[in-house]
Amino acid sequence: MQKLKMNLHKLTIDAKGIHYKELNEMIESALNEGYKEIDLINVNGQRYIGDGLTFPDRKLNIYGTPGNDMAAFMNGLTIEVFANGQDGIGNTMNAGKIIVHGSAGDIIGYGMRGGEIFIKGDVGYRVGIHMKEYQDKIPVLVVGGKAGDFLGEYMAGGRIIVLGLTLKDGEPITGLYCGTGMHGGVMYLRGELQPYQLGKEVKVVDMEEEDYKFIDKYVTEFVKLFGYSKEYIMSKPFYKLIPYNKRPYGKLYAY
Repeated sequence: MQKLKMNLHKLTIDAKGIHYKELNEMIESALNEGYKEIDLINVNGQRYIGDGLTFPDRKLNIYGTPGNDMAAFMNGLTIEVFANGQDGIGNTMNAGKIIVHGSAGDIIGYGMRGGEIFIKGDVGYRVGIHMKEYQDKIPVLVVGGKAGDFLGEYMAGGRIIVLGLTLKDGEPITGLYCGTGMHGGVMYLRGELQPYQLGKEVKVVDMEEEDYKFIDKYVTEFVKLFGYSKEYIMSKPFYKLIPYNKRPYGKLYAY
């Protein structure tokens, strides 16, 4: 346990050179001992941080770049990453909050069933695919930059907001096949999409008052976390994407 440094308020764990299995055991042990906040320093690609944990009033601060599948199956915890993230953040996440002060990789929020994810920068491919919601559990994914191909693929519920704050002139806010197979949920994009970028199962519709209220809430939180101007973000129009129907492939199955 020589890697632990304690004070009256939080615990610091130096992750340098520690295998991911040992590191995750140390994190869970410290949370079970009652520590409310943990600083993880010198993180360098260790996987599965926060997976399956249920500590809704606790927080992990990660200094360095965590590995794949951070917060997979997480049931309640706040994780703040002061660097980039890799693939699979929030995979099948049930509850909690994730904040990334950089960009992140592919399949962010895969099968996400609850909680919130805020990414300051860009994200990769197949982000938000298979997101779903149940009763009052509505997952929300906010991306400050742009997204790659297949954003919201097979999305069944939840909300995705993409702000496009990193875009250069003429650069698209997302890649191709946006919303392919989408049959639930809503996407809000702060920037236009061309018809060829959209999957056949998704359409662009007019924003309503409730949509603006929802976006305002999450833009306010985004600005609080990352320091942008809310007025600047809200000065550009948002486009709302929804699926055409709930069962886009219903006729392909035999009964």
